[in-house]
Amino acid sequence: MTEHAPLDMSSQDPDWWRQAVVYQVYPRSFADADGDGIGDIADITRRLGHLAALGVDALWLSPFYPSELKDGGYDVADYRNVDPRLGTLDDFDAMAAEAHRLGIKVIIDIVPNHSSDRHAWFQEALAAAPGSAARDRYVFRDGRGSHGELPPTDWEANFGGSAWQRVPDGQWYLHLFTPEQPDFNWGNEEVRADFRTTLRFWSDRGVDGFRIDVAHGLAKDLSEPLRDLGPDQHHGMQNGVVDGTHPYLDRDEVHEIYRDWRKVFDAYTPPRMAVAEAWVKNARRVLYTRADELGQAFNFEYLETDWSTTRLREVIATSLETAQAAGASATWVLSNHDVVRHASRLALPPGTDLQAWLRSDGTEPMADPALGRRRARAATLLMLALPGSSYLYQGEELGLPEVADLPAEVLQDPVWEQTGRRRKGRDGCRVPLPWTRSGPSYGFGTGGAWLPQPAVFGPLSVEAQDGVAGSTLELYRTALRLRRKLLGDETLTWLPTPDDDVLHFARSSGWQSLTNLSSRSVPLPAGEVVLASSEMTGTRLPPDTTVWLRAAGH
Repeated sequence: MTEHAPLDMSSQDPDWWRQAVVYQVYPRSFADADGDGIGDIADITRRLGHLAALGVDALWLSPFYPSELKDGGYDVADYRNVDPRLGTLDDFDAMAAEAHRLGIKVIIDIVPNHSSDRHAWFQEALAAAPGSAARDRYVFRDGRGSHGELPPTDWEANFGGSAWQRVPDGQWYLHLFTPEQPDFNWGNEEVRADFRTTLRFWSDRGVDGFRIDVAHGLAKDLSEPLRDLGPDQHHGMQNGVVDGTHPYLDRDEVHEIYRDWRKVFDAYTPPRMAVAEAWVKNARRVLYTRADELGQAFNFEYLETDWSTTRLREVIATSLETAQAAGASATWVLSNHDVVRHASRLALPPGTDLQAWLRSDGTEPMADPALGRRRARAATLLMLALPGSSYLYQGEELGLPEVADLPAEVLQDPVWEQTGRRRKGRDGCRVPLPWTRSGPSYGFGTGGAWLPQPAVFGPLSVEAQDGVAGSTLELYRTALRLRRKLLGDETLTWLPTPDDDVLHFARSSGWQSLTNLSSRSVPLPAGEVVLASSEMTGTRLPPDTTVWLRAAGH
């Protein structure tokens, strides 16, 4: 590794993140420079011009650390290195430098709830005796039953099955995800100190911020005896407990960890930002966004909201109110590496069981791709008009659908096997990107792609849409360019509508956004149409369409 100095920041504004557009890159599926079928950092650097042309403010890089890929890179073996299949630390430094040269901030994933079972600490713990200091970095317990043959509790892993795995000497260790992802013991000061070192390591290399994986899962009630949840309790990450007393999710003590992290972040100029992945209710999520903690948290309620005027308005209003109360900015997201792409979600009837739809290879119920495309474009323009940060997922700017018909033999998400093949998992949103109209992997790389791409990817590729008026790619580019003019402060004003199925609001800059969620056209108010998500004729707003208006005098 070469010697390096801290990288120059593209901006010294400490509030750059408050209304930023952040583009998530899933490294193994973005672009492949060496032809091994897996994306890498060198080709992310080569493709940064795509992000610059798109007009994003920041790049969020999903895990790129050494990993056995038991959970798509979220099983981290070394928190301060790069997976050799993806490149080197020098490659990372070159990518960060080029991003900053282009005016793009760099945010990276931190995975603090668990490590890989290949992590040096866990290997040391397996070799150590029960009760040792090495085991105390993780959560080891004796089992129940006459011979310790039963798990210590009834806790279930998020991907299915018990959250406990037995080791040869008879003890059990906790894993809220796969058995290859043992949970850290955050009551151990050595664990806390090591993550402070990791945060400084990447901040010193010029990283501008961090996305905190499973941010609500770190603190656990490990006092004896451990508590069962019982048959009627929620076991998964989206738990129903909202008072901070769940034994391992969203406990009040987790905020002590983030107040400690904030001291690390604030030691830099500008301070490093952070955003929490916290699958908790709005009233609890806002706690992670306090100024002395992380500052932002993902708003998954917006992502999960049906195509409904009433529900969308309610979620938008509540999200803005709670963010303002905490002094934070709101966040908006429609797709990411864990959910069915919104171009497909919005093509399905309301209430569709997405896991059942995936198991049917996307055939039942039948999706309406044209409807999904219209609604996805309208939802995007609505999202980009809202105050706060918008998080985009790679490929949504191309209108990519979920690849629902991946055959069982190519699936790699642990969800598939751990649920006894009842849930197909998340591979369908992680299929490598198409860059060209043709070729063995549509320009992803010379050696093919680690997941098969459908034929529809060719017409949706960057090459096929670049410069084409009305394409989804050009819609995103235009929207991000215009968005900088409409931002103003972090408020909006709801405006009256001629129809209950229309959302209409104004930003302080004078710009207005209208979204027609109905199946009929509605009249447009006065103003200059600046951008529309679908083709418009006359003075009526078509169904499933968002339009941006500029009021007279602005």
